Amino acid sequence: MNRILLASAFLLVSISAAFADEIPSALPAPAVVSPVPAAVSPVPKAPALKLVEPHLHIARSNIVGHARVALTFDACMGQADERILSTLVRERIPATIFVTARWLKRNPAAVAVFLQNPDLFELENHGQNHIPTVDTPTLIYGIASAGSPQAVRQEVEGGAAAMVAAGIPAPRWFRGSTAKYDPSAIGEIRAMGYRIAGYSVNGDGGSLLGAGITEKRIASAKDGDVVISHINQPTHAAGEGVAKALVDLKAKGTQFVRLGYVEDTGDDKTTE
Repeated sequence: MNRILLASAFLLVSISAAFADEIPSALPAPAVVSPVPAAVSPVPKAPALKLVEPHLHIARSNIVGHARVALTFDACMGQADERILSTLVRERIPATIFVTARWLKRNPAAVAVFLQNPDLFELENHGQNHIPTVDTPTLIYGIASAGSPQAVRQEVEGGAAAMVAAGIPAPRWFRGSTAKYDPSAIGEIRAMGYRIAGYSVNGDGGSLLGAGITEKRIASAKDGDVVISHINQPTHAAGEGVAKALVDLKAKGTQFVRLGYVEDTGDDKTTE
């Protein structure tokens, strides 16, 4: 009996296996379709910010041996450099000094010297807080720009207000921190009634050059040049070179003038 049952079971298993071979074990897997990426419009790049560093020249004397040169000094922050200031006074050399509100506040004694020598010194606007007058956010030499037209106006007007409060005549010239601008900011500053002071000779490289090279640079100024240097870094070697160069130029017969007393030509629409 058991043998019959086992044989029957074996037969059923064999039949099931035979039918199973004919039946697909599973439905075919659906084909995997990769999604078609949607067309992505390229993000337009913002145009590169155009900064300019304007040049400025004054009318030449055209007299051999008597080149006409305008000396301009930035008083950004820090203290007055007495090496330069005393040389200017002792040698009776006129110059245009661009002062910030911050520098005025810290240097009342030097301001008094400027005001006591109106035949030598012309004081002009270097801004309120020494912020680059660029109306788009950016960094210039690591300094954050004003970043908007309103902030540019505040930098310019704040500097002028501090000057008037210190007893200085209302300024007519402006030079921003780093001496770099974007064209729209130039238009804004000009619309406020200022001429913008560029330069043609970088005398001291932001007061970072050594005394020797600073002296050579400034002493090489030619007829019609406008020299930029700094009068606010008394601990820098450059100040020694500036003072020596002033004596060098005077010995050559140089005619020193202030910006407000001679015709000038600035590029990038800074004086038009």
